[in-house]
Amino acid sequence: MLRLTDIQLPLDHQESEIKASILKRLSIEGKDLLDFSIFRRSYDARKKSAIILIYTLDVLVSDETEVLNRFKGSTNVGVSPDTQYRFVTHTNRVDFKRPVIIGFGPCGLFAALLLAQMGFRPIVLERGKAVRERTKDTWDLWRKRELHPESNVQFGEGGAGTFSDGKLWSQIKDPKHYGRKVLTEFVKAGAPSEIMYVSKPHIGTFRLVKMIEEMRANIEALGGEIRFEQKVTDIDIKDGQTLGLKINGDEYLAADQVVLAIGHSARDTFELVHQRGIYVEAKPFSIGFRIEHPQSIIDQARFGRNAGNKILGSADYKLVHHAKNGRSVYSFCMCPGGTVVAATSEPGRVVTNGMSQYSRNERNANSAIVVGITPEDYPGHPLAGIDLQRELESLAYELGGANYNAPGQLVGDFIAKRPSTEIASVIPSYKPGITMCDLALALPAYAIDAIREALPEFEKQIKGFAMNDAVLTGIETRTSSPIRIKRNDTSYQSINTQGLYPAGEGAGYAGGILSAAIDGIKVAEAVALNIQNKRESS
Repeated sequence: MLRLTDIQLPLDHQESEIKASILKRLSIEGKDLLDFSIFRRSYDARKKSAIILIYTLDVLVSDETEVLNRFKGSTNVGVSPDTQYRFVTHTNRVDFKRPVIIGFGPCGLFAALLLAQMGFRPIVLERGKAVRERTKDTWDLWRKRELHPESNVQFGEGGAGTFSDGKLWSQIKDPKHYGRKVLTEFVKAGAPSEIMYVSKPHIGTFRLVKMIEEMRANIEALGGEIRFEQKVTDIDIKDGQTLGLKINGDEYLAADQVVLAIGHSARDTFELVHQRGIYVEAKPFSIGFRIEHPQSIIDQARFGRNAGNKILGSADYKLVHHAKNGRSVYSFCMCPGGTVVAATSEPGRVVTNGMSQYSRNERNANSAIVVGITPEDYPGHPLAGIDLQRELESLAYELGGANYNAPGQLVGDFIAKRPSTEIASVIPSYKPGITMCDLALALPAYAIDAIREALPEFEKQIKGFAMNDAVLTGIETRTSSPIRIKRNDTSYQSINTQGLYPAGEGAGYAGGILSAAIDGIKVAEAVALNIQNKRESS
């Protein structure tokens, strides 16, 4: 199989033109092209009047050796890499303690799936509820202002990624093609097949719900066990070795191989980890607001006359500005045609996040506009970043009216340094509601100054970005985990606690669905090999 890259075609090309481009690139006759498939499709929209599609193709020809000899040294014609996933081990035996996974977000889900596929019958402990019950509880906050602290946007089957855009791309290095394994499993569970080749695949919340249920059933069919409403309240450690877990305050579960895949908002578990002497360090994260524009403005700015094209879909963006005060301001978790959602997991606090459905056809585009901060901004103990998050989220709750409304402000007023009193043409999507105010009160001055400077600069890249009527909604604090539970680079175990595998976003080793899922695969492999090695040496 040959890999062809940088095949460029106009946006409105016919399918037959792909085949014609292959024949032209390879200088072969039609009879010599046996088959081809699309490995990747992206677009170049730098010239809005002439947007082009860029293909990477896998091609089967009658004489591969002859073609490779002719194109020796070419950067655009070569052998297709082997992207098939291969398990590191497999067992049919039952004479071992079953591995335990804490958390059933993307990382825990794929750790469980891989361990189940390898025959290790994992046990998953999820503090929240099954995804459909969890969805009902989440709607209680959005519609009734009733928060369920153990069942919400952050906690429950599927993790925080369930109520998101379902983005499935990442900038992490992936030399072993674990990402293909993730996408393949998602397609098996019901995701659209296009996620295997589009450059920025996404799924959306409604489809994710059904997929997660299908994957759970697969894990259970392979001997795995998922236990909901099972909160880990203590970790039994002796002489630096994990021995077991206490659940819901009283039940004890013996376990010497524990994957800690708890997500970035399990603050009580972070505190437990720290109290038990497991090594934790503070790490950078970001704080800011959500911004909303009419999606049509973003489409027009990015695609021009091609706005609305079915292949292009709703336009996204990625922006960054280095402010004069030394802070970096950037867009994060951009949700085309989506909504801003209430994402708190603690009473008396307000947090925002972004979400889209697969169709991305809601009125507004939204994105976090955030400022990077470091442990120098919250010195002290390793959990000081959590203290800062809580302080800012409590302040946002008060600014919003102490009823889970979010504080909001028009972009024009924010830049002009005057409070907003009412919404204008852009209708904010956040539920249960918005209380207009002065968002300068919501974040530290260095963050406010940097965002005020950045918005007009972003206007230079996307016309309309700093429009007066665009809405800022506060606050965004859960961009990533404020801690890292440090682990060994090869065994993936905690650097001072054997048998404990910090994993995913909560441990500081991922950011987003795909990278968290990939980390789950890596950790599952490490757990399986460790169990195997222990059994062979005993």
